[in-house]
Amino acid sequence: MSVKRQTYSAELKSKVALEAIKEERTISEIASSYTLHPQLVKLWKKQLLDNVPVVFTDKRLKVAKDKDDENLKDQLYQQIGQLKVELDWLKKKTRHLG
Repeated sequence: MSVKRQTYSAELKSKVALEAIKEERTISEIASSYTLHPQLVKLWKKQLLDNVPVVFTDKRLKVAKDKDDENLKDQLYQQIGQLKVELDWLKKKTRHLG
């Protein structure tokens, strides 16, 4: 007999985590009011606090980094193609020598 895992929406998680951060009520009180396990409330609070800096990152830097990554990937694919052509050429030449 399997037990289906409960899934919670991002809205509920953020609401509960914000309430836990405010510390107007205890974790146990918050958990019981939402019929959750207190460990879940602690986990969501920790996740929210750990990811707060991401909210304030400059999106332009992320776009620039993505563009740099794309350029590097293109260069590496080009280099792989060049090396494959050279390898094929060398294989062909060595067959004629043997």
